[in-house]
Amino acid sequence: MSDRERKIIVGIEGSGGAKAALKWAIQEAKFRHATIVVATAYSPSWVPVSPDFTYIPVDNFNVEEEVGRMQEQIAQEVLEEVGDDHAEISYVRKKGSPADTLIAIAEAENADMLVVGSRGRGGGVRGLLLGSVSHQIAHHGCCPVVIVRPDLDVKVEDVNDDVASGSTDETSKVEPPAA
Repeated sequence: MSDRERKIIVGIEGSGGAKAALKWAIQEAKFRHATIVVATAYSPSWVPVSPDFTYIPVDNFNVEEEVGRMQEQIAQEVLEEVGDDHAEISYVRKKGSPADTLIAIAEAENADMLVVGSRGRGGGVRGLLLGSVSHQIAHHGCCPVVIVRPDLDVKVEDVNDDVASGSTDETSKVEPPAA
């Protein structure tokens, strides 16, 4: 077994899909004994700075600092939701287009996995299964890619119980979305 630190990169931009991706990654990191790297790509012309889709003009503040605040706020919310205060999380912020930047971060971090939400802040046609960023990452990622639907409800207690007992019953791990 290698002594290399295992890393899961999670793309975060404040959307519900990004929160779902981080929630999934926190649980996966427990199983893989991995650290989580919360990664955000930002544009010099605008930046998402809160979970409620608030944008702030770039020229009035330090973009990287605001992105960092948003990352930490999202991570704290998700950690509280899943009841985990032991997850090892670091943060990376980099200027650039989302898909290319997340792939570059995954390469630089020698990631074991790249996790993103299925739909983010972009416009597009409602009802599409994948957003453009998740689609690009799925096709061009440098490591295994997981795309998490925001309506997928991972039952933390059931997963933890199954792992502790050695159960292989997959039906208790995921709750199908409500119709």
